[in-house]
Amino acid sequence: MVHLEFYDGSGQASCEELNEYMRQKKEILTRAQAGEEQYRDSLGWLSVDEWAGEERITEIETFAKRVRDDGDILVVIGIGGSNQAARAVTYALPSQSKVKVLYAGNNISSAYMKQILAQLDGKSVYINVIAKNFETMEPGIGFRILRQYLRKRYGADYNSRVFATGTRGSELQDLCVAHGYTFLDFPEDIGGRYSALCNVGLFPAAAAGIDIRAMVSGARDMEQNLKTAAGAENSAFQYAAIRNVLYQKGFRIEMLASFEPRYQYFNGWWTQLFAESEGKEGKGLYPVAVKYSEDLHSIGQFVQEGTPVLFETFLDIENPDEELILEADDVDDGFDYLNGADLREVNRAVFLATFQAHSERLPCVRLKIGELNEYSFGQLFYFFEFACYLSGSMLGVNPFNQPGVENYKGYMFQALGKHK
Repeated sequence: MVHLEFYDGSGQASCEELNEYMRQKKEILTRAQAGEEQYRDSLGWLSVDEWAGEERITEIETFAKRVRDDGDILVVIGIGGSNQAARAVTYALPSQSKVKVLYAGNNISSAYMKQILAQLDGKSVYINVIAKNFETMEPGIGFRILRQYLRKRYGADYNSRVFATGTRGSELQDLCVAHGYTFLDFPEDIGGRYSALCNVGLFPAAAAGIDIRAMVSGARDMEQNLKTAAGAENSAFQYAAIRNVLYQKGFRIEMLASFEPRYQYFNGWWTQLFAESEGKEGKGLYPVAVKYSEDLHSIGQFVQEGTPVLFETFLDIENPDEELILEADDVDDGFDYLNGADLREVNRAVFLATFQAHSERLPCVRLKIGELNEYSFGQLFYFFEFACYLSGSMLGVNPFNQPGVENYKGYMFQALGKHK
């Protein structure tokens, strides 16, 4: 289970303050654990088994086996929440499949798309377009280009290589019916950034050979814990309270930090989750992520001596899985003090030193994770989704809408000649 610890050598937020704040906000936890009627249309993720129960997992595995048995490449076409979770796990975990997952429809760069297309020749290719309402331009462009590619290569049978994840009754489902594409549900009651544990995130992961049952098991165990633990015993509630108390004290940036570069795309998922959920009505912490130890040599300077506007949340893997011993060398390079050291121990020592130094100046949250695997990814996805629900409610905003995302589109459609 994810374990939370909070350190603040600066004295900005005392344990007494946090406990009093949680006492005042305990009704928010109680309502979230039950699922609030006002958010009923956005809480499909709250019960893991609703969209990741045995029947649905079996269906996902059946579709994924079709890709794994015949395919070399699966191109996932989606943007934001429609690809972040799958990308996080497929990048971080070793593949048990020959299928390589590529990602398109997340930008409008012709150079990027040409790089994708160049990797497809001579390979057996499948695509999975993911779009809740199929109105977003980036995946629309990506889908057009890639289905044209499939049609030119495979002829009339190209449709057997197309999976489309969308909502029932949408234009995307109509396209599936008209052209024979395989349709997967994008739950109407789950927003994109909360969609890690349904067809959206699980199908691409399964195609890549990820053990999605272990992911779902981790999420299910986390759900059980967070729906029953009260007050300060509830780690997601404690995390949400820390975020909001620090926000009230003038902190404006939360920085997610890890000494494991395999979390690179998980960082993107986390950033979107909190930015899109809380950044509204002139409120919200600005979420950013760093990759240590690399960023210690740049952003670390700002953390230690810059404007004190941020606090850090560290992902701490207690049992790293890859051993690498630094052997003695006959070149006198000045690093003999590391002879015989396991690189895991060196990384750990740097992490602990960094955490000590940073927490002496700024508030720091430490989230302890046993191992980096499917089970822990499932736990982290559910933990942060539930914490975001709580944190947004404490902040006084709707954690599930995103009205600001639509503002630029009117100007864009006008410039491109689209008229409704």
